[in-house]
Amino acid sequence: MFAGFEKQTRRVNGVDIAYRMGGSGPALLLLHGHPQTHMIWHKVAATLAQHFTVIAADLRGYGDSSKPDDDAAHFNYAKRTMAADMAELMSALGFERFKVLAHDRGARVAHRLGVDHAARIERMVLLDIAPTLAMYRGTTESFARSYWHWFFLIRPQPLPEMLIQADPAQYLKSVMGARSAGMAPFAPEALAEYERCLALPGTATGICGDYRASATIDLEHDQADIDADVKLTCPINVMWGAQGAIEACFDALAEWRKVATQVEGKALPCGHYIAEEVPDLLLEEALPFLHRDE
Repeated sequence: MFAGFEKQTRRVNGVDIAYRMGGSGPALLLLHGHPQTHMIWHKVAATLAQHFTVIAADLRGYGDSSKPDDDAAHFNYAKRTMAADMAELMSALGFERFKVLAHDRGARVAHRLGVDHAARIERMVLLDIAPTLAMYRGTTESFARSYWHWFFLIRPQPLPEMLIQADPAQYLKSVMGARSAGMAPFAPEALAEYERCLALPGTATGICGDYRASATIDLEHDQADIDADVKLTCPINVMWGAQGAIEACFDALAEWRKVATQVEGKALPCGHYIAEEVPDLLLEEALPFLHRDE
């Protein structure tokens, strides 16, 4: 896994961000989702590295990155703060402009990165999300049942943290295994890494902080963008699983076109974990888009 990549850590924005870097060419930042780490990209990283200098990072609160406490305003896990981590990381690595491929929570960070650091983002591929504000405001019974963890994790401290810490592996399987593909897509080595990182001190705090921020301060920032008519201006390609909640509950393209000026995308024949369920199809769709205009 990640042969030819070097694992490193950089101090940026007051935290340590762990990442792997490999390949050559234009910079491509990879961002993972919950409750995983940068290891989600292990099936596509080698191919991507033939085209790009790939930086696969762990978000703050996840993996081997720092896990600051969740403050009262949830500023420590605001997507604006998490996006600033990645902007500073790419600057520290010498990349002032770059492309982004992001899944789930990482795609929410990418959305904020594309707004707050618009001049630096060339194009983005966002996997299996609709905009956060649209998803909360469009919550239905079906969505709430599928994304139960959205509402569990935002409960006040310390209840969700305590329950995750009591059995991290069971929590991981309860979230990941409940999706359409079950546990079948996950390589044993990747699953072991997810379990290791979820059990690290502070991970439960980071995960809950991430979700609490999304239900509070992130919504304020997203609404402020709408009020000011600030949109994502870089080209974005949105892909989602045809067997997942995004397909069932939202019109993803329509929602993204409300907040972005250049949107394309489609559903793929899979569930939520696109990079691990259909890696070849992801590459087939993403590579031409990422190379466009070069």
